[in-house]
Amino acid sequence: MDLSAKIGEIVKEHGKSNRFSGVILVHDDQNTIFEQGVGYANRNERIPNTSYTKFGMASGCKIFTSVAICQLVEKGLLTFDTYSKDCLDISFPHFDPKITIHQLLTHSSGIPDYFDEEVMSDFEELWKSKPMYSIRCAKDFLPMFQSKPMKFQPGNRFSYSNSGYILLGLIVEQVTGLNFTEYVEKNIFQVCGMSDSGYFPMDQLPERTALGYIDSEEDDTWRTNIYSIPIVGGPDGGAFTTVHDLSEFWRGLLNAQLLSRETTDQLLTPHTEVGDPLYYGYGIWILKRDNDVFKYFITGSDPGVGLQSAVFVESGLNVHIISNNNSRPGAIGREINGLL
Repeated sequence: MDLSAKIGEIVKEHGKSNRFSGVILVHDDQNTIFEQGVGYANRNERIPNTSYTKFGMASGCKIFTSVAICQLVEKGLLTFDTYSKDCLDISFPHFDPKITIHQLLTHSSGIPDYFDEEVMSDFEELWKSKPMYSIRCAKDFLPMFQSKPMKFQPGNRFSYSNSGYILLGLIVEQVTGLNFTEYVEKNIFQVCGMSDSGYFPMDQLPERTALGYIDSEEDDTWRTNIYSIPIVGGPDGGAFTTVHDLSEFWRGLLNAQLLSRETTDQLLTPHTEVGDPLYYGYGIWILKRDNDVFKYFITGSDPGVGLQSAVFVESGLNVHIISNNNSRPGAIGREINGLL
């Protein structure tokens, strides 16, 4: 059985066992190996998912924030050792003044997260006290963590932090004078030719955009995620894209179209050990095998949204998986790992 057929069997099984709904694109530098949409972008109208459907990325778009920061470093407007307090005119009364850009990029800053996955599990709970429709830009997140105490001293360990990426987005805005999403669309999406990507408001989704679905296993019902995530995405997550645009992004990043080769290598460096063999660079996860980098990947999960997008170093294989329900793209990705 060839690779395409094996991937097809994996997808078929996950369609049954995990109710996978979304799209998968697998290709190398020359050929498309597997491309398939599963389920519906709109269940009411029975509009099928295709490889040109736009999906939410959740935290997968933290990579865009890290690229934006790296571009500002290349322009001499920041360094990776710059203290965040020196490029933000916002008060954080309990934050350590020596938090660096590098620590924010690598989730090692110690600042409190507005959604701390070490102590919380239900992202929807956040919007009971602060409605999701009030979150329209990066500064709208500030009341959720601005006055909280540090979790630990900067640089002590890895602790995934959405708040850290909110700060990075605010730094982009203060340094450039542009709205964060405007900066990314101009300096990343347009440069890479990602014409189907953007930070679309949940109440103004464009054509070919999948609705996110939250399925209930208890009574076999579903609802959309429109009240479950911020109405507009930002520095920590929430952009929309297609699997083909993901390919264009990786091509632009790895071919040094977005950054110099030196800065690209810095972004791809395994800066922080999450748990051997898993490491974190700047906005990117890194999996090692036998002490060598096996793949680079981005991943995201929100209510009704799932993503894993990976490039395998040795083979050059691209594997892009996006879902519009609570099925697990990462589980499919791990099975494809096993094939390689």
